[in-house]
Amino acid sequence: MTTSTATTTRRRPVRATPDNRLAGFEDQELATRGATALAPATRSGNGKIKSRLRVTPPAPVTVPRAPFVALVLTVVVAGVLGILVLNTKINENAFRLAQLRSQRSHLDQQEQQLDQQLAELESPNSLAAAACRAGMVPAPRPAYLKLPNGQVVGVPQPATAEQCPTAGMAPSPGR
Repeated sequence: MTTSTATTTRRRPVRATPDNRLAGFEDQELATRGATALAPATRSGNGKIKSRLRVTPPAPVTVPRAPFVALVLTVVVAGVLGILVLNTKINENAFRLAQLRSQRSHLDQQEQQLDQQLAELESPNSLAAAACRAGMVPAPRPAYLKLPNGQVVGVPQPATAEQCPTAGMAPSPGR
């Protein structure tokens, strides 16, 4: 930026006023530097111009750049680290989710096997075989009790071991 240092002096134009008071205008001049008016000046008795006020150029504004650059770098680094941590946690949770799904699948298969075993053990044939192995035999004709009055319906008869249809069956392995 180039500034001009040439100083010129201009007189104010004389203007006609209703009462023609032009006294004092002849002694007052305006000092300029380049195209900028600096201050009104007056002539002293010896013909030299004395400046009362002067305009000084504005002080150069310098903005400290180091703190701003440090702040921007800190924000960028914090953002990148935040994204890295977030991405790591998402991947970690994805692996954990896959592990839990695999575990759920294994537990579902185990539940199905246990349900199948329970259904086999609850079947009438399996219960009869288990009763025979425990030494129980089916009664040929059962007798029933009516609870409200205690009346016995039917004649109870003792059962014999020969009547067990599964007496010769061996217990199945694993049970």
